[in-house]
Amino acid sequence: MLTAHKIKILQSLDQKKFRQKYNLFLVEGNKTIAEIPSTKYKITDLYSVNPSSLPIKNHVITAITPQELKKISFLKHPKDSVAVCELRREETVGDVPIQLILDGVQDPGNLGTIIRLADWFGIPQIICSLDTVDIFNPKVIQASMGSFLRVNVFYQDIESYLKENTSPVLGTDMEGENLYQFNFPEKFSLVLGNEGNGIRPEIERLLTDRITIPRFGESRATESLNVSMAAGIILGQIFGRN
Repeated sequence: MLTAHKIKILQSLDQKKFRQKYNLFLVEGNKTIAEIPSTKYKITDLYSVNPSSLPIKNHVITAITPQELKKISFLKHPKDSVAVCELRREETVGDVPIQLILDGVQDPGNLGTIIRLADWFGIPQIICSLDTVDIFNPKVIQASMGSFLRVNVFYQDIESYLKENTSPVLGTDMEGENLYQFNFPEKFSLVLGNEGNGIRPEIERLLTDRITIPRFGESRATESLNVSMAAGIILGQIFGRN
């Protein structure tokens, strides 16, 4: 039964402090929810306006009304079902050929899109600075379109991490080498910076190479690219070079 107390708890999960307090986060939509049982994430509760449409076995699905769905959903136009899941313990996946490092990315939509791009291009891991937006933010989960289930996202002090790193560290810079002329190594980390400030100075000093996406248009009105858009262009070049 979806009680008033339960609704209050679920509504509070849009804030990180309450996600950590209850050790829970929400996943919305049948398509993404159906993938959860085959991952490391654990579902604690399932709510659906049409339980028979949710292909999950061995789990109780609580039937709710569209009005109740609106109360617990973080979407403007709620979908069919909501899963309540336990937060997962963070851990790195170890040695990977290519990984992304995010330095203070704040917009949930950007992080979700970057996670989706990593999934698309087969990048298994993203290392995030401690001030990067929380992966379990509802907007991040929604923007990732289920890719958060397949890409390992780990938060830590990236300055310390990079100081111990032995492989090349690439970063985006307006004065960097032309992306389309750069010879990418077989193994490296790619640093993407904050939407407004870019990569912070202490992280810039740890870069081994700087790359830039050249501007082809004659207009100089656009000063920079959205960080997730830049990530897509760079990854497309990296994996399209062969």
